[in-house]
Amino acid sequence: MLIGEYKHSLDPKGRLIMPAKFREDIGSHFYVTIGTDACLRAYSFEEWNKYKAKIEALPDSDNKARQYKRAIFSNSNECEVDKQGRILIASNLKAYASLEKDVVIIGQSSYIEIWSIENWNRYNEKEDINLDELVTGLSTYGL
Repeated sequence: MLIGEYKHSLDPKGRLIMPAKFREDIGSHFYVTIGTDACLRAYSFEEWNKYKAKIEALPDSDNKARQYKRAIFSNSNECEVDKQGRILIASNLKAYASLEKDVVIIGQSSYIEIWSIENWNRYNEKEDINLDELVTGLSTYGL
């Protein structure tokens, strides 16, 4: 299971060290794509195939579905972890997530999110998360 929060930095060539614990769970080859809230998402091959199947099932007759497919598939890259535990993040993905130097990598159970430290801090300040309130609001989902 992918859980926890890790802070790392991009090196001058745009490479990012993936936490060893995450490498164990996600593997040495995985997919990175854009996510919501200006972050990136990384999926193992297995999880990517599940996600991809859901996206492919969206009807091409629906404009939002076509836009979503284009956004995800045109902004996805296969990554391979090198011998030092690093991945190279494509320039379009770095730009989307405003990744420059300091990065936060968080586990989301079945995938990983990659955030710039600035976006992560801004998200946490903006959201003013109240867990009790969230649980009450999510009770309709059986939580």
